Amino acid sequence: QVQLVESGGGLVQAGGSLRLSCTVSRRTFGNYALAWYRQAPGKEREFVASISWSGKLTYYGDSLEGRFIISRDNGKDTGYLQMDSLKPEDTAVYRCAADPVRGAYYASTTEFEYWGQGTQVTVSS
Repeated sequence: QVQLVESGGGLVQAGGSLRLSCTVSRRTFGNYALAWYRQAPGKEREFVASISWSGKLTYYGDSLEGRFIISRDNGKDTGYLQMDSLKPEDTAVYRCAADPVRGAYYASTTEFEYWGQGTQVTVSS
């Protein structure tokens, strides 16, 4: 069984930073791509970022303007999303996802297999 658990969300003022973590618990899973998505109330889910197993390939959603950085530590089975210069429009539930088959490139257009429950990020103005 594969479980993903996000942490690090919270309330922050505009211009502030947060670092989200996604820990993957697995018995046997092999290599996997990781991705972050977000969903604000009343809006569709939005692709935020993805990263390959090696960490050499990263992809980002168009609306981020270079403010977010995705990374991972495979020794800890943990992925990260560093979010800087946060804006009120970044307010959303952030979820991580993992897939042992689909590459990071496909995270923006396909449904990854395993998902976490999400962590709330609220940015006040």
